[in-house]
Amino acid sequence: MTDSMKAVVLARFGGADALELRDHSVPPVEPRQVRVRVHATAVNPLDCQIRRGDYADDVPLPAIIGHDVSGVIEEVGSHVTEFRVGDAVYYTPRIFGGPGSYAEQHVADVDLVGRKPENLGHLEAASLTLVGGTAWEALVTRARLTVGETILIHGGAGGVGTVAIQIARAIGARVITTARAGDHELVRSLGADAAIDFTSTNDVDAVAEWTRGKGVDVVLDTIGGDTLTRSPLVLADFGRVVSIVDITRPQNLIEAWGRNAAYHFVFTRQNRGKLDALTALVERGLVKPVIGATLPLARMGEAHELLENGRSHELRGKIAIDVAGDTVALPPRVS
Repeated sequence: MTDSMKAVVLARFGGADALELRDHSVPPVEPRQVRVRVHATAVNPLDCQIRRGDYADDVPLPAIIGHDVSGVIEEVGSHVTEFRVGDAVYYTPRIFGGPGSYAEQHVADVDLVGRKPENLGHLEAASLTLVGGTAWEALVTRARLTVGETILIHGGAGGVGTVAIQIARAIGARVITTARAGDHELVRSLGADAAIDFTSTNDVDAVAEWTRGKGVDVVLDTIGGDTLTRSPLVLADFGRVVSIVDITRPQNLIEAWGRNAAYHFVFTRQNRGKLDALTALVERGLVKPVIGATLPLARMGEAHELLENGRSHELRGKIAIDVAGDTVALPPRVS
């Protein structure tokens, strides 16, 4: 076993330059843990929030952050029977529960770990773990979306949105999504029945027209702010709103009350069950990750800047990090 590894370390809270590539020790493996050689990870908005200091009380510095792993097991703990050395796995490390995935190796509790879908490479698999688990929990566990219902997914071209469209379609729901006009072809190819250009169209009016005034059964909010505030205006009676973002302002719930609406706020929990469910969909060809950019581990700061300033590029889906190689694939700049 190698006692040291390369890792991107958050040395201080601040801008993308706070992320430093360093040599770092490899944690020991406890009886119910596995050590994974990380082939790929990915970047999430949560990573940027942690880097900026939004969760300073939960992240002692210096810290290795990151919430997606796809790799190969190199060591198993003495009480692990589910996996063997050489197994390809993917998972989300425990959020705020220790070192994250921006590293060449990662040690994880075995209960978090799932077998990597056989039809995905590591870059694709790493692009699915956190967003896929979040979308699954939002639509299946919380909203209990069912066949024949209608869902409005905000931010359909984003990391969570691209997966949520496909899960909703696999369930048998009708899907409306908001996306820039240039992304409408993408979201329709993923299974959206209708796409609303949020830059030029009022989503409340557009939903009313598309549903003939009935409204949608479920809203998935990936944006927050005014988008969340407007959500009850598009709901059918007994509709559900699921939000995956922080509540940054008080909500006026009078419209929601009048519709007997239910609200769910999701800070996703990690477990193998959700991963196994996602793997079943992936291996049946019903869900496929969308990767908008790929960078090597040493360019993690650039990846953070790209995610935060994505409007300067045609960025869709996820930013993947090639930990085991040096792949570079950047989206085109907006003309």
